[in-house]
Amino acid sequence: MEKVLVLGGTGFVGRHVCEKLNQQQIHVTVLTRRRENARHLQMLPLVDVIEVAALDSRTLAAQLAGHDAVVNLVAILHGSEAAFDKVHVGLPQALVAACQTAGFRRIVHISALGAAADSPSMYQRSKARGEAVLRSSGLDVSLLRPSVIFGADDRFLNTFARLQQLFPVIPLAASQARFQPVWVEDVASAVVHCLQDPRTAGHTFEACGPDVFTLKQLVVLAGHYAGINHGRGRPVFGLPAPLARLQAQLMELAPGEPVMSRDNLDAMKIDNVASGSLPGLEALGITPSALSAIAPTYLGAQGLRSGLTAKRKTAGRF
Repeated sequence: MEKVLVLGGTGFVGRHVCEKLNQQQIHVTVLTRRRENARHLQMLPLVDVIEVAALDSRTLAAQLAGHDAVVNLVAILHGSEAAFDKVHVGLPQALVAACQTAGFRRIVHISALGAAADSPSMYQRSKARGEAVLRSSGLDVSLLRPSVIFGADDRFLNTFARLQQLFPVIPLAASQARFQPVWVEDVASAVVHCLQDPRTAGHTFEACGPDVFTLKQLVVLAGHYAGINHGRGRPVFGLPAPLARLQAQLMELAPGEPVMSRDNLDAMKIDNVASGSLPGLEALGITPSALSAIAPTYLGAQGLRSGLTAKRKTAGRF
């Protein structure tokens, strides 16, 4: 494996994948619609960033030449059914068509834990349809299904910590939903392992951490690790289903990417934990890291920054 094409390389997981590939002395080409989003990647010596108008089959076929494999990390978390289908189904279709045109075979694709045709969530149903496109292609495809991913730049635990910096109490929808969070570095390592081991083609791996938490437990831990309220965090109370639905609907109306959507609530009707019927990270030679070992290292730093900012603002009043 000498050169890899990465789709979605400017995102949270993509940055870590590109860094690990560079550490392995593997050249990386990242396709992006906005070059400025890839400034951090351009510092890596073996990364080439190419700006493209769209990720259609013609563009992809032209870019596949000279590469040994392609990694697809492109995904959205919020949107309509049409938007989910465009990204999670349409892009795999375009990628398969491009591979067939270019005589190209090797794909590593990031899906999602809970992807299923009968899922109550539009997001998870679209992920399942994308998987089906790739499985039926006859190409050499390795599939990874991560649970919710945490890490220094995540929008998961960091969001919960920031909310507790702003509000005295946290009303929480789907507070008893269960997750098996996985460290972003472990997911990136799994991608690299799949690229380097052709025996992973044709298989699906569940990328999960070692521990299961309820959503309420994760919110409480985020406040604790970030040092909110002297390490006690804020009181967290679960909302009944009708109020949870209303809260999510109101969040969808707020500007920017919502913290919670109604489709997120639908996804959380089913626990986001390993099924036990598919191989996990251990099958890839990876011992998953515990959230308790990683999260305090970056959430604690965030809490410290917040405290220093507050001190500066206080000093400025006098």
